[in-house]
Amino acid sequence: MKLSKFKFDLPSELIALHPERNRDESRMMVINRTTGDIEHRVFKDILEYFSEKDVFVFNNTKVFPARLYGNKEKTGARIEVFLLRELNEELRLWDVLVDPARKIRIGNKLYFGEDDSMVAEVIDNTTSRGRTLRFLYDGNHDDFKKALYALGETPLPRYIDRPVEPEDENWYQNIFASEEGAVVAPAAGLHFSRELLKRLEIKDCRFAFLTVHSGLGNFRDIDVEDLTKHKMDSEQMNITKGVADIVNTGIDDHRHVCGVGTSVMRAMETAVSTDGHLKEFEGWTNKFIFPPYEFKVATRMVTNFHMPLSTMLMMTASFGGYDLIMRAYKEAIQQKYRFGAYGDAMLII
Repeated sequence: MKLSKFKFDLPSELIALHPERNRDESRMMVINRTTGDIEHRVFKDILEYFSEKDVFVFNNTKVFPARLYGNKEKTGARIEVFLLRELNEELRLWDVLVDPARKIRIGNKLYFGEDDSMVAEVIDNTTSRGRTLRFLYDGNHDDFKKALYALGETPLPRYIDRPVEPEDENWYQNIFASEEGAVVAPAAGLHFSRELLKRLEIKDCRFAFLTVHSGLGNFRDIDVEDLTKHKMDSEQMNITKGVADIVNTGIDDHRHVCGVGTSVMRAMETAVSTDGHLKEFEGWTNKFIFPPYEFKVATRMVTNFHMPLSTMLMMTASFGGYDLIMRAYKEAIQQKYRFGAYGDAMLII
């Protein structure tokens, strides 16, 4: 499978810059893998496709305000700092990306906030763009995190080409987000409102919440034509015994197991046992799924409409079938579906 097979022309006006005001009222394309049929619905109609004891698996990771802007000492040059993850709580060490990277060297100090209230020192170069920063802060860790996050903004994907707005803090977050650590929102879950979850609960559907701290690797350009040579960035994940039990009960009862989003699908395929059941798992995954691939756990999938050449599109094509998904994308463009994290939804059954 080649990278170029996932190239298509996406009109820029179809990239959603804002979400639907009501989460569950985005459009939903329903794709039937058996018949090849494509339906056009509204997301809250998803109720019609599931029955009692069917299982929805969500990613409960929580996005933090990861994008900061600071100034370099002496020159005052404006530097974007993208927080990736905390490396050491006690020493205030963070793994970050900096832009422009060429201006930042070991030993440089960066100042943040209108009054330069937060200072960080570059102590290591980890990649061409990456650095390790040590933040200089005297208070306790909770106060430090609060002060750091107050300086940050919601890390919207670059393709959402507009300034960050105050509402993005809630928009770009699943309503069930609880485990802080992501810099990318699991966008498929954004369509689920409290009302819709309640109606699914009344229908006796089951919910399982695993954790994958989605990272920037989702957006990193693939620079090889042969997809077998691409290496995904690792992401931290956790599947508890309780989550595995809910999913495995659904499997044993021959109920549908619906993976909500590509991160959930990757996590379940990382932690699946040889007998097709889900295992407890705490660690990291760099699993890269592209066609052809046989999924062991999920029987259905909710996802968004993804960018050309993206790993999320490749995952979707793996589950739905390459030809069917690319035909669906062509129809989505004709029907003016909205693409990206704030865009419309796809249900693959």
